[in-house]
Parts: sequence; structure tokens; C-alpha cells
Amino acid sequence: MISSQLYLLVFMLVFFSVVFLFRSYLLWKQTGINPMTFDTSADDAHSFNGVIFKGLIFLELGLVLCFAFGGNWSQYLLPFWYLDNHYLQIVGWILLHFSLIWIFIAQIQMANSWRIGIDYENKTELITTGLFRYSRNPIFLGIIIADLGVLFIMPNAFTLLVVSLSVYSVQIQVRLEEIFLKENHGQYYLEYLENVSRWI
Repeated sequence: MISSQLYLLVFMLVFFSVVFLFRSYLLWKQTGINPMTFDTSADDAHSFNGVIFKGLIFLELGLVLCFAFGGNWSQYLLPFWYLDNHYLQIVGWILLHFSLIWIFIAQIQMANSWRIGIDYENKTELITTGLFRYSRNPIFLGIIIADLGVLFIMPNAFTLLVVSLSVYSVQIQVRLEEIFLKENHGQYYLEYLENVSRWI
């Protein structure tokens, strides 16, 4: 029987593959457009945030690897023993599985408008239906929910750091995208902004 530690590692590999790689590959095959728009060579806030995103993914996977195979090494991650209980772990697993389904649905609803970052070269349609009727940023919301799920499953100082930096980075990215969408969709986006909350 697979352990919860090993299952978490497998789940996170599937999560990042589905959320970032699989959907990006399908879009590239269908349109010829690379949806990964972060240019790490550029010197601007958008590109710098892309570097943070990538760093957080590797850091989170590293923590999950340590959790799965590190044995006693996990004690050096400064665990929060008072949060280490069965019920919180159940909540964490529910959040993780819910977030994957939620993000996958939102990506399907975005169709060819799906991007990782801001696409300054190709104009995309503003999606306002499906989950986007209730949240302007359902995919970012799903990522935050997933990070919280990981925190509940392996509560420690480093996981809390990942969650904190992820939320901060997402907040920056959302505001950069709002500026871009106002410039590109004008009054249509302003009306959408007034009627739908940033998160939910």
C-alpha cells in the first residue's frame, strides 16, 4: 500500500504536470502559441515574478521529496507539531484534490486564452463564463487552495514560507494582469471587474 508521503509526491508531480505542462502542450499543438510568456531575461516586474513562480515550484517539490524520502530530515524543516493531526490532513487532501479539479475545469473554460503570465504579443479573448462568472482569477485561487492543502498535510516553517510567498507572488501577478486587461479590453473588462470579485 502506498504511503501518504509517497502519494503526496506522486500527486504533486501530476498536479504540476496537468496544471502547467499538459495544458500548455495542448495549446501549443493547437495554435502554435507558447503559453509560457515569462521572459526571464527581461528586467521588469512581470519577468521577476516569473522567476519567483518557478523557484516556488522547485522549492515545494523539494519539500515534498524530503517529506517522502527524507526520513528524519523532516524534523529540520521546523515542523508545527500542534498542527500535525489526522483531521487537518484530511482537510488538506480534500483541498488538494478539489483544487486540481477546479483548476482543470477553469483551464478548459479558458480554451485558447490560457496563458502562464501575460501575453503581450497575441490578443486573447476575455473569458467571463463558467467559473469566471464567480471569480476573476479561479486558477490562481486554485493554486492558493492547493498550497494550503500542502501546508495542512505537512505543516512546517518552510511550507508556510512557500504558501506566504506564493500568495504574495499571486497578488502581484493578478494586479499586473488587471492593468494589462484594462488596457486591452477597456470598458468590457471594467464592467466585468465591477460585477465579479477578484477571488470569489
